[in-house]
Amino acid sequence: MTTLLAHHSIAPLLPRILIAALLVSVAATVAAERLDVGQFSQGVLKHWEAEKFSGITEYQLETDSERGTVLGARSQGSASGLFRKIDLDLNATPWLHWSWKIDKLLQGADERTKAGDDYPARIYVVFSGGVFFWKTRALNYVWSSHQPIGSEWPNAYTGNARMIAVQSAETAPGQWRSEIRDVRADYRRLFGEEPGKVVAVALMTDTDNTGQSVKAWYGDIWFSESATRTAAE
Repeated sequence: MTTLLAHHSIAPLLPRILIAALLVSVAATVAAERLDVGQFSQGVLKHWEAEKFSGITEYQLETDSERGTVLGARSQGSASGLFRKIDLDLNATPWLHWSWKIDKLLQGADERTKAGDDYPARIYVVFSGGVFFWKTRALNYVWSSHQPIGSEWPNAYTGNARMIAVQSAETAPGQWRSEIRDVRADYRRLFGEEPGKVVAVALMTDTDNTGQSVKAWYGDIWFSESATRTAAE
């Protein structure tokens, strides 16, 4: 794939996400200080929807010896993702938390090009463009195989998406990593304006451009009002 906001992804997917988000108030009502998006540790997957772009990445709940129940993703030259519609104000809960692990890096591809726009693991945050769906934007937090941690670049398929390398080849595969990002600050820095509401979160393990195989695991995903980690991480 390439970006739930790019490649074969965002173009067809965004109108669907936006219309659904505007017509249906998302998910559950939760305390303002935390919004749970992916509750994989509790065996919950029912709120996530699949989107296929090229082949099918297999997603299923699995038992991990270290983390308990997690979401496993296996891609074999495929690109399909899972997304969940939400309605989130980053002024209340700007901090995104998640954990992930991969079994290996991808070889020989420049992720800044269309031919190399594959990632063992990625988390997208999709923002509303209001009534102008073509203004919808996305941040992609990726486990890069080639760009150093902290690198940022435009998605190869659309100027409406930005890529941020949260992990890279500097991190050995096979290790769980817990992440925290100030999504509001990332958006302001990369797009130079205030973000709209978050209307969806998506995840994807994709290798359709490179034709390689990779396995990834995702832990729980949530937003909070502060950067404080919890014992669950």
